Amino acid sequence: MAWARRGFLLLPMAFVMLFLVFPLAFMLMVSFWRRSVISMRPAFVLNNYADFLAGTRLPVLGRSFLISIEATAIGLLIAYPIAYFLARKARPSWTRVVLLLFTVPFLVNYIIRTFAWSYLLGRTGPINAALMAMGLRPVDWLLFSQFAVLVGMVSSYMPFMIFPLWISIAGIDKRLIEASWILGVPPARTFVGVTLPLSLPGIFAAVIFCFVGCFGESAVPVILGGVGYQLIGNEITSTLDVLNYPLAAAMSSVVTVAMLVLLSLWYLAFDLRSFLGKILSWRMAP
Repeated sequence: MAWARRGFLLLPMAFVMLFLVFPLAFMLMVSFWRRSVISMRPAFVLNNYADFLAGTRLPVLGRSFLISIEATAIGLLIAYPIAYFLARKARPSWTRVVLLLFTVPFLVNYIIRTFAWSYLLGRTGPINAALMAMGLRPVDWLLFSQFAVLVGMVSSYMPFMIFPLWISIAGIDKRLIEASWILGVPPARTFVGVTLPLSLPGIFAAVIFCFVGCFGESAVPVILGGVGYQLIGNEITSTLDVLNYPLAAAMSSVVTVAMLVLLSLWYLAFDLRSFLGKILSWRMAP
């Protein structure tokens, strides 16, 4: 039986190696190659990383980090109350219905959903139509702006935040919360001292899912950001369009390393012990 279990483990490991590790390793290798007109040739140079870090693309990387952090923070502020209500207040039957509704948008093509926002936020869309009906002037900054990009990102990755948050909050032992109430602790302090710390694994998972998705986003900036609004995903696509594969590989490698750093932080925080116990040990460390 032991060899059978090892055999079953080899299948997913082989799949990961073939379709994830090898492509990433090849991308890293290509990032050191040299571009030759419309082709590339093997080499070991750092020119591609130098061009990326010293050129105009580096500010785009910083902008991508900033807007990804903003979208993740806004999404977390919206998703956590929804997940808390579904896990603690709503009936199980209603919870199933609401969670199902959050999956319905995935039945519609991602590009179509993004274009729907361009109509809603447009100058002739229903929002500006409602403003003009109230005697107000239409708002031009709703579309083709950073606001529109944030709206598109938050709405696109909201389900990826709600589900892990709901699972984390629903998994908290209710007896811990009831014990806090019996001891006379107010609900607000119970939430801060019990619920919030125990839901931190779900918070970190939701943050990673949203941030990674936003950081590599390319469709939302093009459709809702307008001409000239570039994030790192658009820069990589533009670099591929001009057949500069080594530079595109270098940019992708930098993005991948940033994502791996986030995943490593999550692993270090939650792998060995519970997050709360680890926080206490960090505080007690000299």
